[in-house]
Amino acid sequence: MSRNVFILVFCCTFFFFGNSNGLAQTNTAKTQKKLIRPDYLKPGDTVAIVAPSGILKNKEGEIQQAVSLLKSWGLHAVVGKHVFSQANHFAGTDDERCEDFQKVMDDHTISAIWCARGGYGTVRILDKLDFTKFKKHPKWLIGYSDITALHNQFHNEGYESIHAMMCTSLTDDFDDIKETLETFKASIFGEPLNYTIKGSEYNREGTNTAPLVGGNLTMLHTMLGSKTSIDVSGKILFIEEIGEYKYHIDRMLQSLKRAGYFEHCKGVIVGDISKLRKNTTLWGTSIEQLILDALAEYNFPIAFNMPAGHEKINLAMILGRTVNLSVNKNQSTLVFEK
Repeated sequence: MSRNVFILVFCCTFFFFGNSNGLAQTNTAKTQKKLIRPDYLKPGDTVAIVAPSGILKNKEGEIQQAVSLLKSWGLHAVVGKHVFSQANHFAGTDDERCEDFQKVMDDHTISAIWCARGGYGTVRILDKLDFTKFKKHPKWLIGYSDITALHNQFHNEGYESIHAMMCTSLTDDFDDIKETLETFKASIFGEPLNYTIKGSEYNREGTNTAPLVGGNLTMLHTMLGSKTSIDVSGKILFIEEIGEYKYHIDRMLQSLKRAGYFEHCKGVIVGDISKLRKNTTLWGTSIEQLILDALAEYNFPIAFNMPAGHEKINLAMILGRTVNLSVNKNQSTLVFEK
């Protein structure tokens, strides 16, 4: 081999393998990037209540309850101008809901944004939001269900957020939602979050440590293919759902799978799958088996029975935070990094 040919082969080899390794390192860094953690709340801080989604009909009592609850914890509360606005299905027009949300994102005196309710609507305002001022004064986003769309966007902007109860989750008897309230308070004040989850014969055993992402399955599916979709590579995915047919859930999981969503996932936590609809053609298996079948080709741990979602017990979780997930048949544990 001539000297010139040798140099050419060497350069090509170095470029190919060196560049591939560089890409691998870049991708790894991307999946392991630590998100920014807004300051935990302290007495005297202010929480803004806004309604970026569905209409709040006859919910003045729940909003007043929410304000009183925050005050009992030593916090101030402000309610968005358009929380009780009505525009067909929504709590005001897209512009009105966006105006409220943008205002509290920009306000440096606000420490957390608590969503009044979910429903449907956040996807319609996502592309209108400007994070410029928010990045100078980050604050917590709190909510679940339809608010998953916002959680996704906050995650992709590089910020942790809190999957937890909303104002309309409040009941007349707080004892009914004691655990929900306790974990919500713990999450915003920076107290430890460690959960022991009831076991399941369907659990796929295993242990992994990785950032937690996810939320409502329909919303995760809705975001697919957009800039608001989450890359779950190297992460543990939480899912919950309400009011769907089993075949709808399978269809969404199959769509996510075909898009490569689970290829490098480190684990799945299944929360409440509430109020399943009955189709005239029965599915034939449990919802747990449906999920196991859809994810059969992967070997990451899967934990069922996480009490989070559309039920009274809705334990708070910090999305974007690194967690240790340990799953066996008898029980699972979920420990959030401090």
